[in-house]
Amino acid sequence: MAGVSVAAEWQLLYNRYYRKPELYQMEWKQVDLTRNKIGCAPFGGPIAVIRDDAKIVQLYAESALRKLRIFTSSGRLTAETVWRNPGGRLIGMSWTDDLTLACITQDGTVYSYNIHAELLGTFSLGKECFENSVVECLFWGNGVVCITEAFEILAVPDFKMPKAVKLADCNLEELPHCMAVIEPQYTKSGDVEVLLGVGDHVLLVDEEGVQTLAAGIGPLQKMVLSRKGEFVASFTHDGRLLVMSSDFSKEFIDYTCESALPPDQLAWCGSDTVLLYWDDMLLMVGPYDEPVRYIYDEPIILIPECDGVRILSNTNMEFLHRVPDSTVSIFQIGSTSPPALLYDALEHFDRRSAKAVENLRLIRTSLPEAVESCIDAAGYEFDISQQRTLLRAASYGQTFSSHFRRDSIREMCQMLRVLNAVRHVDVGIPLSLQQYKLLTPSVLINRLINAHKHLLALRISEYLGLSREVVIMHWTCTKITASAAIPDATLLQILLDKLKICKGISYAAVAAHADKSGRRKLAAMLVEHEPRSSKQIPLLLSIGEENSALVKATESGDTDLVYLVMFHIWKKARPLARDLFVKYARCYKHEFLKDFFLSTGQLQALEVAYLLWKESWELAKDPRAKGSSLGPRIKLIEKASNLFAESKEHMFESKAAEEHAKLLRIQRELEVSTKQAIFQDSSVSDTIRTCIVLGNHRAANKVRAEFKVSDKRWYWLKCFALATIRDWDALEKFSKEKRPPIGYRPFVEACIDAGEKDEALKYIPKLSDPRERAEAYAKIGMAKEAADAASQSKDGELLGRLRQSFSQNAGGSSIFDTLRDRLTFQSLS
Repeated sequence: MAGVSVAAEWQLLYNRYYRKPELYQMEWKQVDLTRNKIGCAPFGGPIAVIRDDAKIVQLYAESALRKLRIFTSSGRLTAETVWRNPGGRLIGMSWTDDLTLACITQDGTVYSYNIHAELLGTFSLGKECFENSVVECLFWGNGVVCITEAFEILAVPDFKMPKAVKLADCNLEELPHCMAVIEPQYTKSGDVEVLLGVGDHVLLVDEEGVQTLAAGIGPLQKMVLSRKGEFVASFTHDGRLLVMSSDFSKEFIDYTCESALPPDQLAWCGSDTVLLYWDDMLLMVGPYDEPVRYIYDEPIILIPECDGVRILSNTNMEFLHRVPDSTVSIFQIGSTSPPALLYDALEHFDRRSAKAVENLRLIRTSLPEAVESCIDAAGYEFDISQQRTLLRAASYGQTFSSHFRRDSIREMCQMLRVLNAVRHVDVGIPLSLQQYKLLTPSVLINRLINAHKHLLALRISEYLGLSREVVIMHWTCTKITASAAIPDATLLQILLDKLKICKGISYAAVAAHADKSGRRKLAAMLVEHEPRSSKQIPLLLSIGEENSALVKATESGDTDLVYLVMFHIWKKARPLARDLFVKYARCYKHEFLKDFFLSTGQLQALEVAYLLWKESWELAKDPRAKGSSLGPRIKLIEKASNLFAESKEHMFESKAAEEHAKLLRIQRELEVSTKQAIFQDSSVSDTIRTCIVLGNHRAANKVRAEFKVSDKRWYWLKCFALATIRDWDALEKFSKEKRPPIGYRPFVEACIDAGEKDEALKYIPKLSDPRERAEAYAKIGMAKEAADAASQSKDGELLGRLRQSFSQNAGGSSIFDTLRDRLTFQSLS
């Protein structure tokens, strides 16, 4: 049947096939993975290589100076720089989500590089690392966890806000055998959590404390979490591979390996199997059946991806992944499925055999599904000729099928053309279809322009119908930076030829970059081509072209722009003029007041930040913008937060604005998901309460985690929200989850406020304070029970108050009179 040679290369693990196609023959030379530290970015990203200073190696003909080199996934050198950074031995390095290379040295200094090996900045993990060297670090996404010689654990949750956080003290006496990180996005608390293999158990460590898990399971030698933090794979001291849930409560795989020596590497292959690598053998273990073995005669590095693992060696790059079901249905040996028969029908058609018609007749009722399978299988192929054959088979079957979505083939062709372009050895980004969908085209284009692949990025943008402005703008700014030797007039013409491709592109932004790069004359020439006076004139003022700014403002006929220029010119000599303009613009033209502050450089951050925040509130009050204003408001508030952050004295305002923007973004998502415009501008507490009332408990928990709502506040909100919707079963279940940190009084009050005395009776006996019990019984009219509870308190004032509440009830009053007389007698005796 179809594709016997294709299926012959697959490996069967239980009932699933896996394959390992070669992506590239590596173009680098004399790169030995055993002699170097390697940092590989996911999604087919770049590879960072630097000689390992922890090893004694023979230098051959190379320089004694260590170099940090950046390669594409095809092994093509793109950048290099000499490593002269102080701080001791390089402990580890890894790529962040935005392709920034983070390198950590012994003294806790973090050096950040871009993909062109240019140093972006440095920061320190703190004095703890400086005094007690870092001995081990573990990276994830945009963060890292480090352990010092003093067994202190520090984390940087986000490199974009480089601040080290010290985790709880574990009282360790030696370094843990292994370590794994649960990323903040997968934890209930929203903070990073660390799993440590210590002794015969595992410790779960976060900022708040330490928890012991899986007592008696260890010692564990290696540990790694699945991509979404659901499962943890570990290698025990006696040579067993264990796969369990991340809380170690459930066991899924317990496989005894041939060797008790811990593997050099342990990694997940998608979410189905686990890979263990020793010196010459790669073992793939699944939940059932015997594992699959791959033999290697050279060292390899495993690079986990969302749908498999890339395998890097000295000579090539491979991609180990599960064979998609659509591909199995076509190429499995002996397959007679409709997709396989359709694929065979194309072969018979090409040979002009009548058997093609016979195959089509056999699958007539399943033809749409067969076509879809061929299209899907084409998407997962790396071989272009195989892609073409599968798409031809789909197109051939489509001709005879009327019940079929006609755009499927076109959409797959579009994606494959993009994928084949970036997979080319000159580009070296071996994305799979699933990785491409997860990464998104816009992020891919950003990665291409950051790698200075502007032409390819432009062609992909045009092909996919995306905006070309981002590509052209980045190319223009890069060209200005790299063209110091080109005269201004010549460079201007080069830039204009490209800028005219995009209508409406901001020439002012390009001019601002030219001015920042020290080319003021070029900036002045560029700004002449900016058609929007409101953008053109502030920039002319900032580069000192007051005369041109005045002429342009006059020609525009906009009196506000004329005021802006005039007061800019007179601001030094006549402070009164400046003050008058600010007062006028504050009342009528906020936009020009922002331009004025930015052009003068005075009070820039603070004044503009307050204006932006005020503008966001005015937008909220505008009834015409109701419902569509959230997006613009969030952007304004985020800008205000960034401007406040420029001053240490206004960090409170910056944090408040950041939290405000975060809350609005969550409220927008809730309004979209619930299709109810009831969340906007409500407080955190009101947002949580509304989510609970609507029955959206997952969203309520998310808001609670995002804003770190305390347990007490959470219990108050949920208690009264459940009472509001009269969900008494849920309220009772909630009260039994654990002992409420607010006690049971709020549960009683919520039930009484709702007029449900019977429900209140469930919680009144649980009140520990007899005074509270007495008052609660009194509120629901139970005089005897109130009196019994009050007698325990021996509080005469309370008895008098309760008697007064039962003044209209003769029987109730007599009970309290008798009780008070008894207490009086006891006190006298």
